[in-house]
Amino acid sequence: MKVLFISSWFPNKLEPTNGNFVQRHAEAVALEHEVEILHCIGNFDQTEKYIYDDKVINGIRTLIIYYKNSNNPLQNFYRRMKSYRLGFLKMQMPDLVHANVLHNNMLFAVYLKKKYKIPFLVTEHWTALQHQNLPNTSGNIKRIAKYIAKNAGYILPVSENLLDSLRSIGIKTPMKVVSNVVNTKIFDIKKRDEDGTTRFLHVSSLIPRKRPDKIIETVFKLKQKGYNVALEIGGDGDTETLKNLVKKYNAEPFINVFDEISYAEVAEKMQKSDCFILFSDNETQGCVILESYACGKPVIATAVGGVPEFVKPGLGILIEKANENELYEAMENFATQKLQLKDAGRLRQFVTDHFSKESICRQFTDVYNDILTTASHS
Repeated sequence: MKVLFISSWFPNKLEPTNGNFVQRHAEAVALEHEVEILHCIGNFDQTEKYIYDDKVINGIRTLIIYYKNSNNPLQNFYRRMKSYRLGFLKMQMPDLVHANVLHNNMLFAVYLKKKYKIPFLVTEHWTALQHQNLPNTSGNIKRIAKYIAKNAGYILPVSENLLDSLRSIGIKTPMKVVSNVVNTKIFDIKKRDEDGTTRFLHVSSLIPRKRPDKIIETVFKLKQKGYNVALEIGGDGDTETLKNLVKKYNAEPFINVFDEISYAEVAEKMQKSDCFILFSDNETQGCVILESYACGKPVIATAVGGVPEFVKPGLGILIEKANENELYEAMENFATQKLQLKDAGRLRQFVTDHFSKESICRQFTDVYNDILTTASHS
């Protein structure tokens, strides 16, 4: 079938990694269906009202429209919706729309349903709609989310935790969890040379809620205690602050801070590590957990958001949010091999069975068929 992906977040020249999990969902669906992607984003630096960036990325036609941003939110919203309308006229007519994130951008999916009778579903990733963040999420955001959801055929949160949160704000649309996808061809098991060092890894946006500084401090403490440990830490955030922290501790010989790297380079770092560390205050799911498993590597992660659904016994260790003592203890136990964890093949099999492109494509296809069957009878 013909599927049009639209999303509130998507990788673009202004934010190269933003919403890359949406791109991976689209690539999974493209295994079986005709997929096109449309995304619109404002740019303060351009003089033209609209710039079209139309190209084929990883085999999928991807049209990104940049509109001239202003300081007027209403004008920006109008230009964004106009961008989506202009872009839609350049795409093939889809059988259904796969929207992403219950943000006001996805009012365009509602418009397409009302004007062209194109049914749509929404995959939800947004931490703003998680239980612990709902008190700080504006009533307007919740109202818009409920309105979009009411018009959708299905809502597909990426974790049970997020599904429960959406139910709690009054969304009654049929829901089913379909997780983020892992490219099991890139994230694979590779043998590496053993040198007796326990190598930890952390890759993220490095924003404060990921607590990257605390991971560095914990590795430094382990090294001070005489443990043979090393850390690779980096991503697309503020690496300068972390580099200065490492310098302050004279930890450059065993802690390396790296800048933004490609998807394939993340896999390479996972293959060369022993364990992935996720010390976040909040996660809807944590794609990196599954990517680490696909490389045969266990994780140490905080029990927040949807994380406990994916860190099963034997696959990794769950620790309390912001508990640096538990982080230290878990990393120490891992370094001294006191943890009973499954072998690399079992870790990878868990991902292949549930989160590979093929598996996620099958799960989406079941929902697509359900929506189209319902639409044809209404």
